[in-house]
Parts: sequence; C-alpha cells; structure tokens
Amino acid sequence: MTIQENLLMGAYISNDKAQINADIEKWFSIFPRLKERAAQLAGTLSGGEQQMLAMARALMSHPNLLLLDEPSMGLAPIMVEKIFEVVRNISAQGVTILLVEQNARLALQAAHRGYVMDSGVITMTGNGREMLDDPRVKAAYLGE
Repeated sequence: MTIQENLLMGAYISNDKAQINADIEKWFSIFPRLKERAAQLAGTLSGGEQQMLAMARALMSHPNLLLLDEPSMGLAPIMVEKIFEVVRNISAQGVTILLVEQNARLALQAAHRGYVMDSGVITMTGNGREMLDDPRVKAAYLGE
C-alpha cells in the first residue's frame, strides 16, 4: 500500500470525507516527508519514515489511547527528536499515550508518569520529570 492508502486505512471507521482529507493534510504538514512521497509504497520508506507513517495512520482514527512500542528504535537522532516532539504534542491535545521506550531520558522527559521495569517487574514509579532526578534512575538508566 502507498503512504496515502495507509493514511486512508487509518480512517476506515470514518465516513466524513472532508474530515479525512483534513486529517491527511494535518499529518502531511507535521510529516512533510510523507507528503513528498504520498504515492510511494510504504514498504520502501526508511525506518524513520515508516515510524512517522505508523503514527500518522494510528492517529487518523482520533484515538483516546495511543500505544507506542520503541518509537525511537534504530532512528537517526534528528528523527528521534521529531518523533518525541509529535508525542509531546499529541499528549498535549489530550490523547493518552502508553510509551514503551529504552531511551529513558527522552521517555521520562515526555512522560507525565513513568514506570521502570526490570525483568518484567515494575521496580520504580513516579512523576516522569521527578524520576529524571532520582539517583537510582540516573545510575541505572541514564549513565550518570
């Protein structure tokens, strides 16, 4: 499927063509690289571009909850910053985000609430920003 078709698939529950078109333009403005390649097959995109498309496709349905699993994995630093900028903006719009991410610093900077897991067990929890200052988190996950 093309980028355009992927975005349309994300809006499959809607019959409001005007809203669908407005949403596609919204995501194209946030991720201009996708607009440049709207007719391109999604499988030929770079990893960062595929991550942008996955997020945009998911958000086309106007979810109340967005689940993101390692959105920064394997991406160039500039792409990671863009992804987290979008995560913060989506959160500010009232969408709840459940983010699983190994980049603890970026995840906790974006999080309202953080949970640290070790071998499948939650070992710490708290306010994301406050956890950045926790000496245990700094030592174990932030390399400080």
